[in-house]
Amino acid sequence: MSTELNQEEILRYSRHLIMPEVGMEGQVKLKNASVLLVGTGGLGAPLAMYLAAAGVGRIGLVDFDVVDHTNLHRQVIHGTKDVGRPKIDSAIETMRDINPNVVTDRHEVALTSENALEILKDYDLVVDGTDNFPTRYLVNDACVLLKKPNVYGSIFRFEGQSTVFAVEGGPCYRCLYAEPPPAGLVPSCAEGGVLGILPGIIGLIQATEAVKLILGAGEPLVGRLLLYDALTMRFRELKLRRNPECPVCGDHPTITKLIDYQEFCGVPQQTAVPATAEGDIEPAEVKAKIDRGDNFVLLDVREPHEYRIGNIPKANLIPLGDLEKRLGELSPNDEIVVHCKTGGRSSKAVELLQKKGFKRARNMKGGILAWSDKVDPSVPKY
Repeated sequence: MSTELNQEEILRYSRHLIMPEVGMEGQVKLKNASVLLVGTGGLGAPLAMYLAAAGVGRIGLVDFDVVDHTNLHRQVIHGTKDVGRPKIDSAIETMRDINPNVVTDRHEVALTSENALEILKDYDLVVDGTDNFPTRYLVNDACVLLKKPNVYGSIFRFEGQSTVFAVEGGPCYRCLYAEPPPAGLVPSCAEGGVLGILPGIIGLIQATEAVKLILGAGEPLVGRLLLYDALTMRFRELKLRRNPECPVCGDHPTITKLIDYQEFCGVPQQTAVPATAEGDIEPAEVKAKIDRGDNFVLLDVREPHEYRIGNIPKANLIPLGDLEKRLGELSPNDEIVVHCKTGGRSSKAVELLQKKGFKRARNMKGGILAWSDKVDPSVPKY
C-alpha cells in the first residue's frame, strides 16, 4: 500500500491536492483504492475514463462484448477505429492513455453466479453499468453477501437514475425492486433507444459517488434515489429505506448464496420465437415469396419512426401496441408474415394473432436487421 505520491502524480493531481476535502491524504486513498466496473458500455465508458483520470489506483473491467457502430453515439471510450474490437481492449487502451499510473484488470467474461463472488471479492466497491435485470440482481446479491458498496445507475431514452446500494444500514436493489418485471415488458435501449448524452450524465454521477465513498467525503446517495429527466432538465430525489423483510439484506435473509438469475428474471421462459402452426420463416424465403408474387401479408410491427429509418416496401405498418385494436384490417384466412427489428416484438405479435384465430401467422427470423444482412444491404441497420 502506497503512503505517498511521486512528483509526476503531485503535478497530475494538483487540482485535487489543493482541495481540503481531498488533499494528499485523499489522493493517496484514491491511489490505494480498487473499483470494479461491470460493463464498459454507455455507463461504463464515462466511469472508466473519469475514475482513471481521478487516480483510482486499480480498476477492474468486466465485459465480453465487441464494439459496434451502434455503440459509438454514447460509449465514448470507444472510437470508430475500434469497431469490431473487444470493448475491454478499447477501454483499457483509452484509460492508459488518460492515466498510465492506473492498474487495469481484465475480466473478459460474462458475470455469472459461478464467478461473481470470486471476481468481486478483491475490490473495495463495485459500480454497476449493466443494462439487464439478471445481472443487476446478480451484482446486488453478490455485493450484499460480500459487504461491498454497489454504485447503481440505469438509463432509458431521456431518463436515468442512480443510488448507492449495499452499504451497512442502507437498502439494496431488492429493497427497491423486490421482483423483476415480467420478461419482455421493459424494452431494452436497443428497442426503445437512449439519448447518447444521458449515460454520460448518469455515469459521471456514479463516478462521483464512487470517489466520495473512497474519500469518505460528503453525503453519498445511500437511501436516496436520484432521478433525472433530460427532457425537462430536472432532478428529483426519492427516499429509499432498507426493507427488514428483504430476502437478501433483511433481518432474516433467505437468500444466502447466489441463485440462477436468468430463471429468477424469467429469461428461460421467454423464448425468442414462439412456436407457430407453420413454423418460422427466413428472410430469404420471404424475399422469394415476394419475387414469386405469392398472396400473403407482410406485417411490420415496429414504430413509425423506425419504419422511416428503413423498411421493406411490401410491408404494412401496424405497431405492436396498436395491433389488437386494428385486427379488423387483417383477415384470419390470410397468410401473414410478421417482422420487427430483431424478432422479439414480431414473436409477440404472432402469439397474439394465433390466439385471435390468425392460424397462418408466422414470424420472420431476425427481423429487418436480418433482412439487411441476408437479403438487401441497402436497408439501413440501426
